Amino acid sequence: MATAKPLVPKFDDETTDRKLAIICSKGNLDMAYPGLVLGNAALGEGVEVHLFFTFWGFDMIHKKRQKKMKFSPVGNFAMHMPVVGTRIPQWMAWWPGMQPFSTWYLRRSVRKLGVPTVPDFLDQISASGGHLWGCKMSADMGGLTMDDLRDDVEGIITATDFIEMTAGAQVLFV
Repeated sequence: MATAKPLVPKFDDETTDRKLAIICSKGNLDMAYPGLVLGNAALGEGVEVHLFFTFWGFDMIHKKRQKKMKFSPVGNFAMHMPVVGTRIPQWMAWWPGMQPFSTWYLRRSVRKLGVPTVPDFLDQISASGGHLWGCKMSADMGGLTMDDLRDDVEGIITATDFIEMTAGAQVLFV
């Protein structure tokens, strides 16, 4: 009978050949942070990190859009109000002013924790050796070129290219 291969990697070695590939597909402010936090944490552990921005995730690396990302409470059934323990009912989420309010509230909450803005987080990830890539299909659909993107984006590549360069990586889709 064959012995099962362990599912948990060994962490007792300071050097690693581990890779993390994060596919960032959402352009909402609240969906930008999970990939950035995980990528940054992995870099801190010596893991090679590649972030692939596709569809609305392009807003994170688009020079003009990255500072204007919004948060929408519509369809977000877990949206908390400033009053502890209460949630915004969905019938209120579409009210005028709810998107600006919820965006302001999320930005304030993140800032209070000392978490960088999306552009600053990307600066930090890039400076720490993380790799930023744009999706060719999404760029073509949006009529985007490298001139539209942050200077630290290494290229606009196909999904096949990304799969090849991150062979053997743990993959996260956000």
